[in-house]
Amino acid sequence: MSTGKIVVGVTGASGAIYAQRFLRQAAGVYDEILLVLSEQAIQVASTELGVAPNRAEFTTKEWLGEDLPNIRLLDSRDYFTPPASGSFRHDGMVIVPCSMGTAGRIANGISDDLLTRSADVCLKERRPLILVPREMPMNVIMLRNLTTLAEAGATVLPACPAWYHRPQTLEELADTVVARIFQLLGRPLGSAQQWAAE
Repeated sequence: MSTGKIVVGVTGASGAIYAQRFLRQAAGVYDEILLVLSEQAIQVASTELGVAPNRAEFTTKEWLGEDLPNIRLLDSRDYFTPPASGSFRHDGMVIVPCSMGTAGRIANGISDDLLTRSADVCLKERRPLILVPREMPMNVIMLRNLTTLAEAGATVLPACPAWYHRPQTLEELADTVVARIFQLLGRPLGSAQQWAAE
């Protein structure tokens, strides 16, 4: 049964556009989005997008283009927040983009902040956990960590955009990855194109 709530983690991996596009779409799908940002995520968003969220005076207006009151920023150091506990029910967690350092910590059970703790909770409670890495090439340590995560029940969805619908903009290209995330969450977007669908 859906709760209408989702946890979203954003790390310092390159690919801030994926977080931006996902959160914009998720705000229209979920009643509540619990957001956890790493310090590096803010730096990368500023570098890649020219805009970044302000942790001290958080608003989605500049970063996401509009006020989205159902997105709530959590303190990444505060374990006394809902997603840190298995008793808090939600529809899953998406880490987009997911750095290899974050993936490595989750794969090895190292919960050193709210983001990794929330992911650990998803694994132990058998809730959907989707990681969207944006890294290449990958060394054997990275591959082993991702394999461990997949074996533990996570879904690894590399940020590999699809080209077969001939996207015309970077946003359309990023949205091909975003659409797959929603598909895996059981919330397919009506605008998402399917291959060979009539």
